Amino acid sequence: MSSESNVKLTIALSNPDLDAEEQERETRNFLREIKDLDVESAELVAVTDTPEGAKSVGGFLVGVLRTEVSLANFKKMLEFLRDRLGNKPIELEVEANGKKLKVKANSQQELTAIIEQAQKFVAGK
Repeated sequence: MSSESNVKLTIALSNPDLDAEEQERETRNFLREIKDLDVESAELVAVTDTPEGAKSVGGFLVGVLRTEVSLANFKKMLEFLRDRLGNKPIELEVEANGKKLKVKANSQQELTAIIEQAQKFVAGK
């Protein structure tokens, strides 16, 4: 399958109750769960250009991972995010069709809204 028909997601998890090491451990556990899904790739985001205010541990941005899924599995990935991240703060960047969408959610209701927005974005609506 060509990468043009895939959707790239950058997921930034944020839990103010955790320190950097705990956040990294939570992110790595989440990454393992994503790898169990049918994804093209999934990895932690390496520190190359650290955004202002971002923390890094061991050469990776804390709480940030990137995954690539096929269009066919995009909805499945979004459902996984909704089920798994419920009321946790999240920033999601979706890249598809040569365009990017960056959205944030802090509650289950906001997450549901940004998931719908991401689906429309990928569908070109």
